[in-house]
Amino acid sequence: MNRIRRFVRRHLRARQAEQKRSDRPQQDRPPQPPVEVQRTPPPPPAREFELPLPRRDGDLDAEPAALAFSAPRGLWVPRKLENRGLAGFEPETVACFLAALDYARPGAVLDVGANVGLYGLLAAARCHRAVYSFEPTPRVAAAARKLAAANDLPVEVVELAMSDRSGEAALSISSMSDASNSLAEGFRPSTDRIQVEVDTLSGWCERTGTSPAVIKIDTETTEPDVIAGGHDVLRESRPWVFCEVLPGHGAEKRLMESLRPLGYTWYQLNGELPAPAPATIDGPGADHHQRMWLFAPERPTDAMWKRADEWSRALRDCAPVPAETSHEPA
Repeated sequence: MNRIRRFVRRHLRARQAEQKRSDRPQQDRPPQPPVEVQRTPPPPPAREFELPLPRRDGDLDAEPAALAFSAPRGLWVPRKLENRGLAGFEPETVACFLAALDYARPGAVLDVGANVGLYGLLAAARCHRAVYSFEPTPRVAAAARKLAAANDLPVEVVELAMSDRSGEAALSISSMSDASNSLAEGFRPSTDRIQVEVDTLSGWCERTGTSPAVIKIDTETTEPDVIAGGHDVLRESRPWVFCEVLPGHGAEKRLMESLRPLGYTWYQLNGELPAPAPATIDGPGADHHQRMWLFAPERPTDAMWKRADEWSRALRDCAPVPAETSHEPA
């Protein structure tokens, strides 16, 4: 019984002490360290700008006059377009590409390795052909779809890599630029490799019933594989092909071996018009950034080169639109 009484007294004293502590004025309590609240950083703002489009002298009312660009700030192509406009973005290739749209036989436009789909957007804005943009990187393909929808242009973005086989393959995600993602392992330092769907040009065109008239290929050193997978299409549809050739990766010989039996000739797009037709595919243009070539199913006419010159002059007016108030670094 005594033990129970002692226990009750101790318990009562403990409760009384706790009550006194809770009744102590707030200012007498020792300061408590602030509680850190983990906040999720806001997503980076989109890169938003207007991209003026070329208009030839004989077609100054062509619409749209510009493209509204809104894309994730980290993407390479929108950054370059914002800084340089079309006047400073592969103008020698864009001029010949637009001329080919005017002179090629009826058929679709395929942009293989589209990134955010600039060439497809240009085609949809300046001709009435079916346009397909192929981009295997999910984040970049999503940006391409958004741009086409925002500008109300009929471009179908296909999340697919083109090669010389169908199935799946590992795409290297470049640590340098989203424009350097490639099926070629080791082409650039990479942060990741993701599985993507792969098809051949010939296989895709046969299944979809598509007959291309103009094709642009920029797949970061795997262009010979794309051409090899498109032999039937090149033989039957005879499209005009604009193709990047990066020197030092062995693409030149493979491309010539594929194109010669098909009766194609090649022209180096280095700013000269008519473009030179060297005996071999070898090296960049006078500017090391000039890496695009035209693979022609027939000899380009004088009228086509004249049209390319008209587009070239129109592109000089497509300088970037200056930002009004933004002082953000590019």
